[in-house]
Amino acid sequence: MKKENTREKIFAIAKKKYGTEPEYLWLSSPYNAVLRHTDNKKWYAILMKVSRSKLGLSGDETVDKLDIKCDPLMSGSLLMENGIFPGYHMHKGNWLTVLLDGTVGLKKIEWLLDLSYGLTASKKSRSIHNTKWIIPANPKYYDIDKEISESKDRTILWKQSNSIAVGDTVFIYVGAPVSAIRYQCEAIEVDIPYSYSDEKLQINRAIRLKIIRKFDKFPISIERMKVHGVFAVRGARGMPQGLIEEINTLYSD
Repeated sequence: MKKENTREKIFAIAKKKYGTEPEYLWLSSPYNAVLRHTDNKKWYAILMKVSRSKLGLSGDETVDKLDIKCDPLMSGSLLMENGIFPGYHMHKGNWLTVLLDGTVGLKKIEWLLDLSYGLTASKKSRSIHNTKWIIPANPKYYDIDKEISESKDRTILWKQSNSIAVGDTVFIYVGAPVSAIRYQCEAIEVDIPYSYSDEKLQINRAIRLKIIRKFDKFPISIERMKVHGVFAVRGARGMPQGLIEEINTLYSD
């Protein structure tokens, strides 16, 4: 039996998780393919074969690579990892290139694919595929613990982020002096008309978050987050798969 290479495994993941097949758009480059959404037709991945020298690596032999869209807030830390480069042929601030020679593990590649899919998806599509996010709360201006304790149905309203869809998992990071992920929530309603404005914040639309659990027993501190590449949370951003797995292990009971 022929052993699947990483490229074929990515195609298998895309078909199983998103129902999409590779499309071969270039007659002059029949090996190169794109993966895109079935509804809005946006690309969420490009797979190509390029020379190693094109990526700034030694040697002229060709290698498989994957281009994915990435949250700019995450790209800096990801670019510090072996096998990940600024986007090739794409906007370097929003896209990354991943080397498919085994340097980057398949689990990490699958997480990056999920992230890219979520960032390029329509709201309808995002509601089907649960995406996981971190959002910041500043205790200087908002007492989230008090807000949640006073909520009868364990829900809170939050400023709408265009990236978050119904069904997504949202982790709330509380800034200094807490400096830790405090809550895990589920987005249960989006695009709620809401008008609020002060010198620090303006809200025109809101989302409703359902509190799933609070992290008290084992604090998910910023130092723990940095191990997984999260050095700051300034807005809604993707949640690293490794950090999700660590949280699930710590709170397995």
